[in-house]
Amino acid sequence: MSKAEVFRALHHRRPPGDPLVLAGPWDAASARALVAAGFPALATPSAAVAASLGYADGGTPAAEMFAAVARITRAVDVPVSADVEDGYGLAPKELVERLLAAGAVGCNLEDSGGGVLKDPHEHAEWLAEVRSAAGDRLFLNARVDTFARGVTDPDRAIERAALYVAAGADCIYPIDAPVAVLPLLRAGIEGPLNMYARVDGEGPSPAGLGELGATRVTFGPGLLRLALRSLHALAR
Repeated sequence: MSKAEVFRALHHRRPPGDPLVLAGPWDAASARALVAAGFPALATPSAAVAASLGYADGGTPAAEMFAAVARITRAVDVPVSADVEDGYGLAPKELVERLLAAGAVGCNLEDSGGGVLKDPHEHAEWLAEVRSAAGDRLFLNARVDTFARGVTDPDRAIERAALYVAAGADCIYPIDAPVAVLPLLRAGIEGPLNMYARVDGEGPSPAGLGELGATRVTFGPGLLRLALRSLHALAR
């Protein structure tokens, strides 16, 4: 099996309470440490990579983001998915080519830009073009930003998710969705569902999120922030 096939298989036939847990490296050293700890695959968080490169979240130039992803994929043997924000304005074919050239087997793609939600139908059409260009070589994790942008009605997230799944998305990521609405999202969204877990002990554990319906759990930049707090304490 190719790494992309391995990565896709990790998302399916998972029992409740056993979601796929993907840690988020920000450079080659952190990626190697996470693989040594036993993670079967990794998913880069754009905010953590941005911080490691000296940028604010959302401010990383595309070339630097793809270069950072390539350094990570070269450092480890496990599948790596890349958070490439909203695609940096790249045409679908070029976006796919650059992801594959960087060694990624999947990607996160956001449905907002500049703090504003995109038209869901137009975004779905763009996702369909990405799917067509990628074929089965990339696992598409479609981020739904309604909760992050102040739209709290779960039905709005479910409506967007349906469009993105129909366009070929492999997984849906309703970022910042309250844990209380997770069962509603699970009931209304087809296929794998990504949820965010905190590393500070607040909120449900990854297993707890799995029992509520999450298929996949990620930590965003949480691991980097925890590492930086440890570094700060050690330095003092």
